[in-house]
Amino acid sequence: MPTLFSYPDLFGVADNNPFGLKVFAFMRLCGMDFEHRHILDTSLAPRGQLPYLADGDVTIGDSDGIILYLTEKYDLRIDNALSPGQRNLDFLVRRTLDDLYWPMSFSRWRDERFWPSFREAILTTHADVTASDLEAAREYNRLRYHYQGIGRYEPDQIYARGIDDLRVVADLLGTDGFVFGPRPTSVDAAIYGFVANIYYYDIDTPLKRYVLSRPALVRHCEAIHARIDSARGGRQTANDTTTTPI
Repeated sequence: MPTLFSYPDLFGVADNNPFGLKVFAFMRLCGMDFEHRHILDTSLAPRGQLPYLADGDVTIGDSDGIILYLTEKYDLRIDNALSPGQRNLDFLVRRTLDDLYWPMSFSRWRDERFWPSFREAILTTHADVTASDLEAAREYNRLRYHYQGIGRYEPDQIYARGIDDLRVVADLLGTDGFVFGPRPTSVDAAIYGFVANIYYYDIDTPLKRYVLSRPALVRHCEAIHARIDSARGGRQTANDTTTTPI
C-alpha cells in the first residue's frame, strides 16, 4: 500500500501545505487505498522536501512527480478524457498555482499582521511543535523569500500577485461542475490544494478576502472537500517529529 508523507493538518484541512494537500486530494478522488502519515522531519524526503510517496522500494518526491507515478503505476484514469488542449490548460493552471504558493506562504510566515495567528494555530494544534522550532522555520522562510525574490517587494505588491493568480483560476470555474466538466480531474485536486489552504483558514488575509469574494472558488473548494471527505481509503496516522519549514 502506498504511503503519503506530508505536513500536518490545520484548520480541518488534511495538510497545511498546498502541495501535499493536492496529492492527498488526488489520491482520494481516484479512490485509492493508501496510508497518510503526517510528519515534520524531511530528512528522508527526496531533496529534503515534502510531500513524498513511498510505494514498496520506490520513493518519489515532488507533487507532480507523485501524481504522474501513481497515474502510470495504478492505471488511474481520472484524466483519460482530456483533450491535448485541456492537458495544456491543466499544465498552465498548475504553474499558476506554483506561483500562488509564495504569496500564500508569505502571509503565514512573514507578514507581521498574520504571523501571530498562524503561529498560535500551529502551537495549539500540534503539541510537539515548539515556539523555538517555529522561529527557526520563520527565519529559514525569510531567507527563501529574499532569494526567490518575492521577499523584496512590499506586502501589498505580493498579495496583488497572489490575487492575480486566484483571479485566473476563478475565471476558469463556472457555476457548477469542475474545470473540465461534471467530474473532477487532477487539476481540480491541485486547485483545491491551494484554495482550501486559504479558504478554511481562520486568518483574514487579503488572499482569503479575495477567495470569499469569488463564489466560484468557494463552491469548487467546498465541492472537492466534500468528495474527499466522504471517499474511502486513506488511512491516516500521525508521526510529528523534528520541525522544518512548512
